[in-house]
Amino acid sequence: MTDDRPDPVAATAPVTPVVSLDDPRALQILSTEHWSLLSARSLAYNEAFVRGGMFLTFLSMSFVALALLAQGMSFGARFLQVAAVLLAFDLVMGITTYARIIGANTDDLRAVHGMARIRHAYTQIAPVTTPYFTTATHDDIASVLTAYGEPSTVRAGGLVYAFTTSGGMIGLITAMVGGVLAAVVALIAGVGDTIAVWVGVAGGVVLLVLLVVRTFGTVPDQQKRLPVLFPADADGDADAAPAR
Repeated sequence: MTDDRPDPVAATAPVTPVVSLDDPRALQILSTEHWSLLSARSLAYNEAFVRGGMFLTFLSMSFVALALLAQGMSFGARFLQVAAVLLAFDLVMGITTYARIIGANTDDLRAVHGMARIRHAYTQIAPVTTPYFTTATHDDIASVLTAYGEPSTVRAGGLVYAFTTSGGMIGLITAMVGGVLAAVVALIAGVGDTIAVWVGVAGGVVLLVLLVVRTFGTVPDQQKRLPVLFPADADGDADAAPAR
């Protein structure tokens, strides 16, 4: 008795590679990658918020501990030494938290860069949809950054905006903690109250400047690492900033 069932190996059609965006499989692959990048952005935001919340909680509890210690001992050398140790821990926590938030922002920038490329592919697959995109469809850094709001033409405006973000707030608080620690160390060293205050102000300003300089260097660094394949100038247009 012969077996009339078809050979599954012979019946399977050979898989052909995707060589054009006209292939329906290309849209499926791009959509899958798009959702993957959206998930990556969500994870980056969640981590930044969680780390920031952990730091603020630790900072608040340390101040509560100092308040309790102040009731059990006078504001003398012993209290200042304990305060310096606790503030040093707060400063380390703040710097590491700020660094991780900046790292999460960098991860988010890479995801936005990838999604801009995918949207460019969408406009090639369906050119009629191009006017309906309100986010970047080109992967040059100027177009990608429009995802974070309308870019300011004044550096001071960008600096003020940076302080309104979660990372900027953590950096500012960390700089203040560093300034208070510098003032406490100055008091332990035996300087006068007025000089200690100015030492604290100077320490906070110096730390804030260092954090700002390091932060503003991240975008140019990432710009060098992210190759531009579909610049806006190549199409004779540019991605518009989101409407207010």
